[in-house]
Order: sequence, then structure tokens, then C-alpha cells
Amino acid sequence: MKITVVGLGYVGISIAAILSQKNEVIALDIDTERVEKINKRTSPIEDSEINNYFSKNKLSLIATTDKNKAYDNCSIVIICTPTDYDYKTNEFNTSTVDQVISDIIELKRDVPIYIKSTIPIGYTKKAKKKFDYESIYFSPEFLREGKALIDNLFPSRIIVSGFDSNSKSFSELLKNCSSKKEVKQIHMDSDEAEAVKLFSNTYLAMRVAYFNELDSFSERNGISSKKVIEGVCLDPRIGDFYNNPSFGYGGYCLPKDTKQLLKNYSDVPNVIIKSIVDSNSLRKDFIAENIINKTPKLVGVYRLAMKKNSDNFRTSSIQGVMKRIKAKGIKCLLYEPLLEEKTFFHSEVTKDLIYFKKNCDLIITNRINQDLEDVIYKVYSRDLFNKD
Repeated sequence: MKITVVGLGYVGISIAAILSQKNEVIALDIDTERVEKINKRTSPIEDSEINNYFSKNKLSLIATTDKNKAYDNCSIVIICTPTDYDYKTNEFNTSTVDQVISDIIELKRDVPIYIKSTIPIGYTKKAKKKFDYESIYFSPEFLREGKALIDNLFPSRIIVSGFDSNSKSFSELLKNCSSKKEVKQIHMDSDEAEAVKLFSNTYLAMRVAYFNELDSFSERNGISSKKVIEGVCLDPRIGDFYNNPSFGYGGYCLPKDTKQLLKNYSDVPNVIIKSIVDSNSLRKDFIAENIINKTPKLVGVYRLAMKKNSDNFRTSSIQGVMKRIKAKGIKCLLYEPLLEEKTFFHSEVTKDLIYFKKNCDLIITNRINQDLEDVIYKVYSRDLFNKD
């Protein structure tokens, strides 16, 4: 089977990698640098497991920027293109998904299309009508940042919209390329599959928001947030996971997925969904206020990524905190080795860790790293458990 995967983000790369062990896979992307890295068997994203997988396995995987080559004689197409949140329309920008479907139809490729990109509830049905193309399916992914390959190899569940042979064969394809013996496979209507994705991530965001608000209460009242969380989480119904306070949720999925779900609730009464979105903004306000009250002269911002082993800066909470304290006239110095620019939001960027630690009188970080152990007395973080 020749499989075309469109989009080489962390979803597309991980899917292309596992499918190419048993199938011929061609990956399409507009980024020439990403394409070159894939063809050299180097991961363009921060994921050590992908690099290990590339080095240890013989894969039938080719990346290209040529859509004609990518779609030639393919059996199926898997769309993994980005659907960023558009703040003007207050919903996902699905133009990249639309373009792929349009290209396939224009090139007269009569193949089933499986969407892995996150989309609004109702998109798949609308796309079938818009393009007059019935073989469009949605299959949500549930991947952790930096663990995308592992989560594809050991999926929590496989969900594919539809009940026909295409839907069932795609579900089997994903199962057969996983390393898990038993995987729950579920088929449902496309609206339901789209809802599963958004509600899953919004629940995770709610959990982050909950423990952050617990932490805010504890800080304001002078009690140990760590002890309260440990006591609360001993209840097996709550569990000791996803409970480490932070500056707020961020990254690829949670901010945009919660906002999209809230948009889908436009004509449905709700309190919780809106509160999850609002809570994340309030948390950054609270963190910024605590920093401002310390009256620092120069605040060091240690890394932009949300957590260890990640190169994703997208909507990271520390950026929101940085903007808030800068609005009060506090200067910032940013340590970020992955940034080529010399400034970020009009603040100096350095790759010199010694210079960074020496010159800052307060250092903020979403997650504490061993780089900061010798200046821990300068560090402000809500990382209580040293885990993501």
C-alpha cells in the first residue's frame, strides 16, 4: 500500500514513521528543511524516540515538496496539516485541510482521505458536501508533545469516523502498525469523533486549570500547595497525575482546542467550558502579579518551551507572563538557545547561560531544569514535583 501523509508536524512525522515500517509512505510538506531532514532520517522536531526509531528501523519513507509526486498512485491520504486558531473568526483555520482535499480532487485521485488535523465539530460533514466527495473521514490523535511516536505505537484508543470498509480498514491499519497487542477500536459518526478530540483536550486543560487555581489559593494563603495536592491526589478517583502546577497550559493543542470547543458552544448554555478558557488567562495574571511584587530590576526568562524535551514555543504560558511583566516596565533577558534572533518581544536574547544567570536578579521558568541548580535562590517557578 502506498500511503501519502500530508504535513510533517509532530502528528504527521510520527504517523509516517510507524506506517512506513510495513507500507510505502511518501510524506508531503511545504518546508524544504523538514523534508531534507526526514530523507536524512533526522527528526525535525524534538522527539528522541523518533530519532531512535529512524536509526533502528528500515523504513520505506520518502519526503517531498512535490504534490504531484506525493499523490501519484497513492492508496490513501492522511492529512496532518496545522489548523491554527484564528482569533478573527474565533475558530480553527482549516484552509490547509481544504487545500489538500481540493488538490486530490483536482488531480483526480479517487482515494479515501483521513483527517488527523484537529478540526471544528461538524467540519467533516461540511467538507463532504462542499467538495462533493464522500470518502472523507476523521480520526483524532491523542499524542503528548515529545512523546508522539510512543503514543502512536501504544495508542490509548483508535477512533475513526464512519462504519464502512474504508473506515474499518484504516482502523486496522493503525492497529497493525502499533506495538500494543490489544487496542480499543471505536467507530462513530464524524461529529462525535470531532467532539471526542475537543472534549478530551478540554478536560486535560480543566485539570491543569484546577491544580493551578489550587496552587494560587495556597500561595495567597501561605499554605503548602505541594502538601495539599499530595493529599488530594491520594484519592484513586483523582489520581496522582497531571497535577503539577505551572504558569498555565499552552503548547500546540490545549489553548486552541479549548477555544474552538467554546466556539462550538455558542448556542449551548455553559459555565465550565468558558471558565477553563478564562482560568488560564487569570493564572498568568496571578503569576505576573507575584513576580511584579518582588520588584525585580531584570527578570531572566529561562526557555520559551512548555517543558523539557520540547522545541515548541507556541502559545507557551511563559510568553504571556513575560508580556504582562514587561507591560509594567520590568526589563527581561531571555535565555533560549533555539532562537536565532537577538531580541524577542523587544527583549534581549542570549545563548550564554553564565551571562544569563549572573545578570538576572530573578529568573522565571515554567519547569525547573538542572541548569538553574546553582542559582535556585533566584528562581521563581510553580514546578513543585519536577514533572510535566
